[in-house]
Amino acid sequence: MASDIDPVLREIVDMGPYPMVFATVSGAHLYGFPSRDSDWDLRGVYALPAEKVVGLERGPATMGTSGGVPGLDRELDYVTHDAEKFFELMLRRNGYVLEQILSPLVVLTTPAHGKLKALAPACITRHHAHHYRGFFGTEWKLLHKQEPPRVKPLLYCFRVLLTGRHLMETGEVEASLPRLLERYPTPGVPDLVALKAEGGEKAALAPGDLARHEAEVERARLAFEEAAAGSTLPEQPTARPALHDLLVRLRLDGPGPAVTP
Repeated sequence: MASDIDPVLREIVDMGPYPMVFATVSGAHLYGFPSRDSDWDLRGVYALPAEKVVGLERGPATMGTSGGVPGLDRELDYVTHDAEKFFELMLRRNGYVLEQILSPLVVLTTPAHGKLKALAPACITRHHAHHYRGFFGTEWKLLHKQEPPRVKPLLYCFRVLLTGRHLMETGEVEASLPRLLERYPTPGVPDLVALKAEGGEKAALAPGDLARHEAEVERARLAFEEAAAGSTLPEQPTARPALHDLLVRLRLDGPGPAVTP
């Protein structure tokens, strides 16, 4: 999968003013239903050096850019956070940042990224169900606001419900809808993936199709809620001391040599 990543993304990451901990691809490419007009959703973490955090003038907690980039085959949505902010997000019920750490679509990695991947499981709790429940609600509302209804938010609905269910049942973060469908077959969803790949970001459902898919969404939602109610995941993350130590080392020593897998 990494071989499909546009090499220009690494050039963009290397232009940043601070040492990068990692940069990965998220969005439709990670979720397994990109189309020819899907943005590159690039996400990453950088480490402000000590002199940018101990004085009166602090470095930025978040940086990013969006739009067209010379040499890139599609538009870019690039968001990066300083390690301190990102680590705090890891310790909350935020599945999105865990998906970024564990994304197999790696643009840049470092030894510190390897440590983050090892610590990610110690950040997972049963309360991450709230993240996926809220994500689903947002996409469900969007789906019903559009006329005609579009394929993309419907795919997002299935993706977040299956990712959330899998997390609650296994403690594993899996963001790829095609992989999730291997474990949780869902009628009609492979056809939706193919429809978006062919029709692009604005591909619409045929008249009457939404009602047919709504029954499968409801089944997926109920299965997710059952998994959340019965989850044996811990109540609280346990990674805070280790993340504290890693942040101190990043401030003093940096993230280590950056490589492209």
